[in-house]
Amino acid sequence: MSERMRTDDRPLVLVTVGTDHHPFNRLSDWIERWLASRGDTVRCVVQNGTSHAVRGAECHTMLPHGELRSLMEQAAAVVCQGGPGGITESRSAGRLPIVVPRTSRLGEHVDDHQIRFTQVMAASGRIALAGSAEELTAHLDTALADPSRYRVVPDSGTSPVATTLLFGKLVGDLVSRPRGMDRLRRG
Repeated sequence: MSERMRTDDRPLVLVTVGTDHHPFNRLSDWIERWLASRGDTVRCVVQNGTSHAVRGAECHTMLPHGELRSLMEQAAAVVCQGGPGGITESRSAGRLPIVVPRTSRLGEHVDDHQIRFTQVMAASGRIALAGSAEELTAHLDTALADPSRYRVVPDSGTSPVATTLLFGKLVGDLVSRPRGMDRLRRG
């Protein structure tokens, strides 16, 4: 077992920004503020990519897939960006992901497909959406108080690759649909 995977009695919060090359410093800042308010009561591991490191957390630019998956399975809470990969991995590890979507307005992505995608996923109960620092704090505090609320039956019967491809298709359909078409179809 690597030093990163050592046993620690504190509850684990895993944060992953995915593999996109755009920094996601907003999420890093939110996590840093939340951790500062918690003292040393929680262990936080952050896969921060090109985003700045989070003070008070164990940060890694990237983590090997197997190690990331093992951390997801151990975590009381998994926080990820709004791409299908992290969502799929979290759910297949038995965790309801707390999702913060990236926004193009802040240079976090090229467009706002993650915002629309996560709204659809949240409406179906597949994720816990955190659109603000306050919502993220509420989800994290609830997950630490009652981790069972952020556990799910692991998605099975479909490989993560197939699920990711399906999510990608759903996002593509959602993004390519002209706004207002749903209202026209419903008459």
